[in-house]
Amino acid sequence: MPNTLVIVESPAKARTIEKYLGKGYRVESSIGHIRDLPKSASDIPEKYKGQAWARLGLDVDNDFQPLYVVSPDKRQHVAKLRKMAQEADEVILATDDDREGESIAWHLFQELKPKVPVKRMVFHEITKDAIQQAIANPRQIDRDLVEAQEARRALDRLYGYEVSPVLWKKVAPKLSAGRVQSVATRMLVERERERMRFVSAQWWDLLVTAKTADGQPFPARLTDVNGQKLAVGKDFDPLTGQLKPSAGVRLLTEAEAQALAAGLTAQALTVTSAEEKPFTQRPYPPFITSTLQQEGSRKLGFAATRTMRAAQRLYEGGYITYMRTDSTNLSEEALSAARTQVTQMYGPSYLHPTPRVYAKKAKNAQEAHEAIRPAGSTFRTPDSLRGELSGDEWRLYDLIWKRTVASQMADARGRSLRVRLGGQARGGEAVGLSASGRTIDFPGFLRAYVEGSDDPNAALEDRDTPLPPLKQGERVSAETVKPEGHDTQPPARYTEASLVQALEAAGIGRPSTYASILGTIQDRGYAQKKGQALVPSWTAFATSALLEHHFGRLVDYDFTARMEEELDEIAGGREHRVPYLRRFYLGEGGQGLALKPTIERQMGEIDARGIATIHVPRLDGTGIEVRVGRYGPYMQRGEDKANLPEDLVPDELTAEKAEELLSRPSGDRVIGTDEATGQPVVARAGRYGPYVTLGAENPPVRSASLFPGDDLNTLTVERALKLLSLPRLVGVSEGEEVWAHNGKYGPYLKRGNDSRSLTAHEDLFTVGIHEAEALFMQPRFRARNAPAGPLKTFEYEGRAGIQLKDGRFGPYLTDGERNATLRKGETPETLTAERALEILEERGKEPKKKPGKARTAKPAATKTAKTAAKPGAKTGAPKKPAAKKPASKPAAKAKAPAKTPLTWAELKPHLGVLSAQERELVTATRERGEKVEDVAPGLGLDVKKAKGMALQASKKLNQAARSE
Repeated sequence: MPNTLVIVESPAKARTIEKYLGKGYRVESSIGHIRDLPKSASDIPEKYKGQAWARLGLDVDNDFQPLYVVSPDKRQHVAKLRKMAQEADEVILATDDDREGESIAWHLFQELKPKVPVKRMVFHEITKDAIQQAIANPRQIDRDLVEAQEARRALDRLYGYEVSPVLWKKVAPKLSAGRVQSVATRMLVERERERMRFVSAQWWDLLVTAKTADGQPFPARLTDVNGQKLAVGKDFDPLTGQLKPSAGVRLLTEAEAQALAAGLTAQALTVTSAEEKPFTQRPYPPFITSTLQQEGSRKLGFAATRTMRAAQRLYEGGYITYMRTDSTNLSEEALSAARTQVTQMYGPSYLHPTPRVYAKKAKNAQEAHEAIRPAGSTFRTPDSLRGELSGDEWRLYDLIWKRTVASQMADARGRSLRVRLGGQARGGEAVGLSASGRTIDFPGFLRAYVEGSDDPNAALEDRDTPLPPLKQGERVSAETVKPEGHDTQPPARYTEASLVQALEAAGIGRPSTYASILGTIQDRGYAQKKGQALVPSWTAFATSALLEHHFGRLVDYDFTARMEEELDEIAGGREHRVPYLRRFYLGEGGQGLALKPTIERQMGEIDARGIATIHVPRLDGTGIEVRVGRYGPYMQRGEDKANLPEDLVPDELTAEKAEELLSRPSGDRVIGTDEATGQPVVARAGRYGPYVTLGAENPPVRSASLFPGDDLNTLTVERALKLLSLPRLVGVSEGEEVWAHNGKYGPYLKRGNDSRSLTAHEDLFTVGIHEAEALFMQPRFRARNAPAGPLKTFEYEGRAGIQLKDGRFGPYLTDGERNATLRKGETPETLTAERALEILEERGKEPKKKPGKARTAKPAATKTAKTAAKPGAKTGAPKKPAAKKPASKPAAKAKAPAKTPLTWAELKPHLGVLSAQERELVTATRERGEKVEDVAPGLGLDVKKAKGMALQASKKLNQAARSE
């Protein structure tokens, strides 16, 4: 029987495909990328560590030759794949059919070095027919696609590694720059600048509820008075909020509106015109990646990462076609399936006469896939999958199914009616009003799908808003008249959906990158969510200003779009990686960006203080400046300084708010003097919380953080000195001093290298040596009085076979024969029985025998024979065993008690402390029990990064919950 090894990216995908291939095929996952450019100095192989270019990971002088390394957490898995490839008769690389998937396949081929035939298998959906057809029609690795992806990776590395250090030196440490990330950040900053310049204006009009002779009410609005048009929203400049000078309209005041309302109430009105027009509305194209993310945000409230994670699971489960695409095309199979369902579910009258073809692709489209649609030659209805899919997956499948089916339905048809009315107020003013309505006669595709809107207050275009059948000359009465004031609104901030839409319209980025871009700008502190809106941080202003003023082309929208076009040229074989990178990085031939020479030339010209000073129009004339410093944003006027609160968004900083912040106690408020030393005691408001210092100089003699119940505004010198007395010597126990400390994670006692937590901060001042000794007698790593048994027991196939235990180096799994430690990102709380078994099978090892234990004795005859065979061997009575040396190591100290693990219900209210990606990751693993490696691709993360992020997120959540 043939032995074929099929390699895909994810375990979930592997499990689905294996069902369709049967005997003779073994499907294994690479678990994402297996190698990449080195992420840190520790990843660089020893033989390259002396090379100057190794830090960059690209040998610029040798045609940008990349240095690829297998990540440490993948080495064992790669060794496993290599062994499987050696045992196989054939290897099929079945990674995704896009540039990234092609690159993964090429890396697998390069790293595994199989000595058997290797084929490339591609498919756009995971169904039995699609997989069998793909197996029957393999191809070779597409070197042009690989070259394009390698060029993109090199481009991103050169950009990040050269530009980020400029930000570290001139703005703040730990910042990062990215080819698309920096452009997306600039878009957010430009929109916020518009909002900061905006000055709201007010305009008034009248809302009239009119009634026909037979009592049918309908709404109308006042449009003109004495022949002069009244100001409406479109007459105001959207950037300044003020009335356009050329508008030529009348601006009603509140008093005028009130007077008109009183004069118009119960007055007769006449219909001066009634114009009815038919309309038709076509359905929307099927989803591409960006429109799916936009509608996921608008209709379901999903972040882009959450949408992509659910879509990834649907694709890997065989429910939808490939979800990274910018093609709106549907295959003949899909057209047939959709049209059949329209007829069956809605009737022949709802089917468009001919198949609708949506051939238009996004600007600079990269991929050649179908649109995102339900998988297969017949579509499963959402109702049939209710018990099969999780909440997020079902809701997203329902959205995809509706959009696909609606794309083949008939147009919606209806009539729009626009009515003009005239009359006279009691004050003698001639008034004009208008009313409009819309009646849908045949809903067509609207039976299945109505597109969402970015504005939650806006009416859907498709809503049926009928008017009574009014005719010219008809008389109606103004039953009620209500004056309404309107404030002009600043340009709306970008949401995740609208930012993706803007990036796509500009030709920036690609389907597979949008979710990771949105996650990155939030994780790096360039933006935060306020409701659905993305608000840029002050740091984003400073970094954008630096790039705009000194490296303008790096954040130029057209230039960034052209970079995507040039990568497309490489993918098509019309351009080559090395010449392009030479132009971009070195400016060879006088063309391209010349990144390295530009940075070297500009570094000396950058005024760090000027870049860090942000212009806030509403502070003009106050003398107050906003700056981004090494420790965050702050305001300054003369010698007065004040930190800007993290929750204060840029366009909400007014002169009044700035004065309030500056009037608060500053970091230099002297609250008294320490009589013992004569030093001043200073209360300070630091970026990481309030604290006090002994001494005003920097660094001070001593400093101490305030306790949770302390208030900086009312702090007394006595309380401050008490805080400054910490750490406190409690006494001596077992020959070692015991100290009481206020630490980052709360109050604790320390004796030598051992420590114990205290329950309350005030205990630091009162705990005695006897209480301390009692605490040190408690086990360190287990809850008090808890048994030393397993932390968790997993049942598999009806038996309790795997235990999770707490070891010297952290939690580990054992089945009695093999042990396997948990890695970063794998937490006892999220571990499932299935995952525990996988871990043991992947990296389980027999426990090492402890040194000093006697080995099993060999048979005496064999031993004697060997000894006798050695020339000059000594014989005679056996030696006396040597006396045992006394143990030199002190007895192991008892472990400290671990805090009782918090439940998900206790942790969930604190999700706000996490970034967008962290929230999505933790919710998926903790609430829905999913695996990190399955969640990672939908978040645009590799597995290693996702696991690290999950661990950090868990720590943040626990810290936030325990500090409450």
